[in-house]
Amino acid sequence: MRKLKFHFHEKKLLKKTNIIDYPPVGGHRDAAVTQRYSLVQRDDYNKYNGICCMAQKLMNIIKQMDPRDPFRIEMTDMLMDKLYNMGVIPTKKSLVICENLSASAFCRRRLATILVKLKFAEHLKEAVTFIEQGHVRVGPETITDPAFLVTRNMEDFITWVDTSRIKKKVMEYVGALDDYDAMI
Repeated sequence: MRKLKFHFHEKKLLKKTNIIDYPPVGGHRDAAVTQRYSLVQRDDYNKYNGICCMAQKLMNIIKQMDPRDPFRIEMTDMLMDKLYNMGVIPTKKSLVICENLSASAFCRRRLATILVKLKFAEHLKEAVTFIEQGHVRVGPETITDPAFLVTRNMEDFITWVDTSRIKKKVMEYVGALDDYDAMI
């Protein structure tokens, strides 16, 4: 791109903007997280970030209350229980943990990431493909959305769909394939 020679018409057009030294908006954190966790939709990061901001605002409001106030104690317990059961924070010890809450914590609870953690897939891209193709179920429901958030309670109910060829291959490899299953 040529450096602009600020003629009259260019000066008039670029009166309030500087195209050459355009400041970056928001940094590169969103791109790094999107790439690291294989987010299919770029809007997911913004949603997770918004949830983090809301939780941090709620935490700041709770911190401003009197420490002995029963309402504060109840709200603190509710917030900590909710975040812990979602799997976003490691322990329910104190509100200080919520200060470090980030969008990455929510990305770590996505179904694709949990599949890699539970060794259902080697890589995130592979896990996303399995989910989109309908090979994975959580409980009785087949999940086709890689953005599905898995709580701590749901982790135990992640399995392959009964009709999945991947399940058949795994069972065949382990030697647990039943003769009846082989006919299907």
